[in-house]
Amino acid sequence: MEYKKIYVIDLDHTLCHVELKPEENNRWDYQNAKPYLERIEKINRLYEEGNQIVIDTARGSTSGKDWYKKTKNQLDSWGLKYHVLRTGTKFPADYYIDDKAINSEEFFNDK
Repeated sequence: MEYKKIYVIDLDHTLCHVELKPEENNRWDYQNAKPYLERIEKINRLYEEGNQIVIDTARGSTSGKDWYKKTKNQLDSWGLKYHVLRTGTKFPADYYIDDKAINSEEFFNDK
């Protein structure tokens, strides 16, 4: 299938809010992430318009834990439409430099 465009989208703090668990050495509480429903709606529109949606998350990249199944179940329960889910492969960095990058706050701000 040929897609109009390919969107690679981060998950945590982009499509959902995640808290730190101080009682567990400040590990992220992925299990209780809260979806940003208005952002999910926008991604679903892009999907319906014929774009490829790739969710790319660093979950598990430093801990080595396999978050794929739990993350897939979470995304499905939120109603997020996507083609590819990648977990644990994204390099955990503070900055990503790319000639096509868009800041998530700018992308989801329709003003």
